[in-house]
Amino acid sequence: MIATSPPVQRVLTTPLVALAIALAALLGAAGLTAGLLEMALRNVAADEVYLITEAVVTVVMLLAYKLVVRRLGREPRDDLTGPGAARQTALGLGAGFLLFSSIVAVVALAGLYRVTGPGDADFLLFAIVTDGIAPAVGEEILFRAILFRWLEEQFGSWPALAVSSFLFGASHLGNPGSSWFAAIGIALEGGVLLCAAYMLTRKLWLSMGIHASWNLTQGEIYGVPVSGNEARGLLQSQLHGPDLLTGSSFGLEASVVAITIATLCGLALLRLAAQRGKWVPAAWWRPAPAPPA
Repeated sequence: MIATSPPVQRVLTTPLVALAIALAALLGAAGLTAGLLEMALRNVAADEVYLITEAVVTVVMLLAYKLVVRRLGREPRDDLTGPGAARQTALGLGAGFLLFSSIVAVVALAGLYRVTGPGDADFLLFAIVTDGIAPAVGEEILFRAILFRWLEEQFGSWPALAVSSFLFGASHLGNPGSSWFAAIGIALEGGVLLCAAYMLTRKLWLSMGIHASWNLTQGEIYGVPVSGNEARGLLQSQLHGPDLLTGSSFGLEASVVAITIATLCGLALLRLAAQRGKWVPAAWWRPAPAPPA
């Protein structure tokens, strides 16, 4: 006689229910923590509040992932384990640096980017936390390890890639200087690239490394606004020229140069993932698992 799981358990482990529970756990924990910190730090300087909040919320999101999210679904798994964690993270950091450096190089050769003077390292630690670690950890857990993962399990890789990338881009609409063009650019250059990195490894280390390095390279090295946010880095720079090529006040992420280069890199990783058999069909196209003997 074949044992069957109780109906409630079967419902709770379905992909879309697991996704909803994971979102509630992650965003609920992050929102509650941010609210409590805001009340507790009323008399602290705004920059310090922001730094502390970003750091603590990042730790809370990691805990929520480890305690709740990784245990959900029909086949629980942890996307934040080794082996290969250090190597993949280092590879991602290097790739993010080289990728954005190539974008700046193209724009500079076109005469649209120039260094106006030296910056300073006063805000480097601040930026490493707020522009690097916090978004890389929080957004990769949210958009790749939760949204992409369970949408893929239910609908297959292509729909999961399209929906999670669109939502990733749309999440930047509230940033300074943003527009639908900028959001679509983020969806293509960031969503596709980072999903491809996740698909290729089925871990978060590579995508987190790329994400953190991409942000830090543009803002803290080249002095380019990070998704519309002010850059305070090692170089002072100026972008001048058509918005289509410079991204205007949003920064180079909204330029056709960045969109083209990063999206092509993302497509190359997607092809590599396909060659390695990492693409997943929709649930109704997958063969049913064989019953236990």
